[in-house]
Amino acid sequence: MKAVVLYGPRDVKVTHDFPEPPLADNAVKVAVSYCGLCGTDFHKYQGKAGSRPVTYPVALGHEASGTVVAIGKDVTDFRIGDRVTVDPNWSCGHCYYCKNGKRHLCENSKGVVKGMAEYICPPQENVYHLPDHLSLRDASLCEPLACCLHGVDLLEMRPGETVCIVGFGAIGNLILQLCRNAGAGKIIVVEPVEEKRSTAMQLGASLFLNPKTDNLKQAIRDAGIPCVDRVIECGGLPITAEIALDVAGRGATVVLFGVGAPDAIVPLKQYEAFQKELVIKTSYINPCTTDRAISLLAEGKINTDAAIGKLISPEDLPSELETGRYSRLGKVVVCIKEE
Repeated sequence: MKAVVLYGPRDVKVTHDFPEPPLADNAVKVAVSYCGLCGTDFHKYQGKAGSRPVTYPVALGHEASGTVVAIGKDVTDFRIGDRVTVDPNWSCGHCYYCKNGKRHLCENSKGVVKGMAEYICPPQENVYHLPDHLSLRDASLCEPLACCLHGVDLLEMRPGETVCIVGFGAIGNLILQLCRNAGAGKIIVVEPVEEKRSTAMQLGASLFLNPKTDNLKQAIRDAGIPCVDRVIECGGLPITAEIALDVAGRGATVVLFGVGAPDAIVPLKQYEAFQKELVIKTSYINPCTTDRAISLLAEGKINTDAAIGKLISPEDLPSELETGRYSRLGKVVVCIKEE
């Protein structure tokens, strides 16, 4: 089958003879229509780990939507022709974490979607029906939106509180929309790419700050904001984590959402964190949030045109992975087969 395959660090090719995944008795064969490009795909391309270690060769991508073309003999919930999206994270159901309500931390977890390919065959428990009116293009946002929902859940934001989003890529875009929908009083965006300012403000940001040119804490005070109650870091870099911890107000909750390099170290000013009594959390994948993501997209609560910056072909992907030309301004979605 046709697939975008990573053979090693910075060695990615579009091939037409990659083996199709086997269809297990409990699996659903999906013809992929769209697959989003995730920051972890860039990490893998650069020779780093994604959410899990990488074994070569591997088809990239996991933010997939498409149509069911075959089902295993034990599948009861799906039929050929169903329009679906997929949670790429499988959990065993019987380890300590699964049995204690933390299946995203499963000791035996594995990825079951390699979405930049003609076909995927995930187990039926990882497949979700889509409403007829939700386009497969927009449904490619289900997985990243589900992850964002988990991150915003961890913020435990109350309506009216001030939220600061550090990093305004595709994830920061979705998180801003979720925070706005959840009733944030003021939303501060910290982002060095000036071209993103207008989008952030249009989506509901109260204040857009450039860390290269602005004194962040002074600018926040000058805007009449007495305290940053919640901070969510979306860049996955030591500097974005440092900024998140620095701008957080007293008693704030800070969620480190971005995926950092495995060997990256974030300096922590322990005394300052102690004085501010910070709550520091990390966010990992998307436990039990996919249905909510589908609902938000289906009800038009997410501006998908503002989130999706560019549709590209599989043949365009190697260049995008090398340059990040389009990804620096928004979510890139690969069109595998138009619906």
